[in-house]
Amino acid sequence: MRNNNILLITGGTGSFGNAVLNRFLNTEYFTEIRIFSRDEKKQDDLRKRVSNNKVKFYIGDVRDRDSLIPAINGVDYIFHAAALKQVPSCEFFPLEAVKTNIIGTDNVLTVAQEYQVKKVVVLSTDKAAYPINAMGMSKALMEKVMVAKSRIIDSTKTIFCGTRYGNVMASRGSVIPLFIEQIKAGKPLTLTDPFMTRFMMTLEDAVDLVLYAFENANQGDLFVQKAPSATVGTLAQALIELYKSTSEIKVIGTRHGEKLYETLVNREDMVKAEDLGEYYRIPADNRDLNYEQFFSEGTPELANLDEYHSHNTSILDVDGMKKLLLKLPIIRKDILGEVDAIQYPY
Repeated sequence: MRNNNILLITGGTGSFGNAVLNRFLNTEYFTEIRIFSRDEKKQDDLRKRVSNNKVKFYIGDVRDRDSLIPAINGVDYIFHAAALKQVPSCEFFPLEAVKTNIIGTDNVLTVAQEYQVKKVVVLSTDKAAYPINAMGMSKALMEKVMVAKSRIIDSTKTIFCGTRYGNVMASRGSVIPLFIEQIKAGKPLTLTDPFMTRFMMTLEDAVDLVLYAFENANQGDLFVQKAPSATVGTLAQALIELYKSTSEIKVIGTRHGEKLYETLVNREDMVKAEDLGEYYRIPADNRDLNYEQFFSEGTPELANLDEYHSHNTSILDVDGMKKLLLKLPIIRKDILGEVDAIQYPY
């Protein structure tokens, strides 16, 4: 990573954008960090919190291609985090997910290519692998858009790549802040299904994954970070024990579009995935429209592979989950009394 570059973060007022700012604000990696989002209140809050002239703010929406131009003009790198991420809201308003997650991504990539950005990293989710809900389906198509555009551009000018990660603990809209709120109010913890498993990653893990892709990706690559998982029941019990709470656990049933477990690398991707130790690299499928490759030639290795999912990764017990939770600033502040713990917007 070289100095004297300009970074743009779309959806930069969210949890991920805040974590990236915390990582780079007081370093010389980037001379300027641009925050692009549509919410002026969140931008104003972030502006007051960071109070640093290195950070520039741009109001706009990835759905509006023209609003991206002033933000992208002159940029060297883009972390594309803008998205609709809530599973229930995407289920009820799927076309809105299409507009932001698919068309918005295409707008970012198109403008980035026109202004010769060096590299764009798009952020995807485990819900894009074998998607069953509108959020996952829109993110899966976002990945397809990135790969398709990577095939047709001059890689000496712009590289398109992506990351796919699991549940980011305590990010906006995730279940941990809800459980903490319920514990503090003395209410029961509402679980959809205690046997559901989810990958567990901290925001710092998510930033590490994006930076790994930023530094190592070739054209069209998708990177996945290996991560432990836990059942939702284990997560709830760990929080109850950490907060020394007497709250009960109430099972309310599965919500719209929820899976029993999440997949980070499906079987089809595992055929070509490169195991890099802590990460999987999934190179782009660069087959052309040669129909023999789709109809008369198959992939026999598929029958011998299993996907990488939250049921077959390392699964945490309650003690392991408590240790991981204690890495979170909100937990460290509440449980350990660390007044200087960095608080991201939850």
